[in-house]
Amino acid sequence: MSDNYKIPPETNIGHIHLKVSDLKRSMDFYCSLLGFELITTYGDEAAFISAGGYHHHIGLNTWHSKGAPPAPKRNTGLFHTAILYPTRKDLAAILQRSLIKVTLSQALRITVYLKLSTWMILIRMA
Repeated sequence: MSDNYKIPPETNIGHIHLKVSDLKRSMDFYCSLLGFELITTYGDEAAFISAGGYHHHIGLNTWHSKGAPPAPKRNTGLFHTAILYPTRKDLAAILQRSLIKVTLSQALRITVYLKLSTWMILIRMA
């Protein structure tokens, strides 16, 4: 994306680690689109990203998953995670950015669900 959107530091996501098949593609999504900040990398195998400079909210790594296809349905793994924005204005800003890149699967008042079909992960943004 052309602008330098930064996710608000008050955003609440908790702490997750994700096995990904393509680190650059994952960083493009979480950093360039959603606005998370890159904190550090571990070579070309892992990246640690956050909202507001925390050591990391999301760990992304390709250990044992580089180039892997999406997990089959009815398999173990992450199905859902939530990103809770501090205001409706922040949520609206990311929704506007996201509609360019992903498919909106469901919207309920102030909660937006994005289904990342290539990763089979549902992200709840509220």
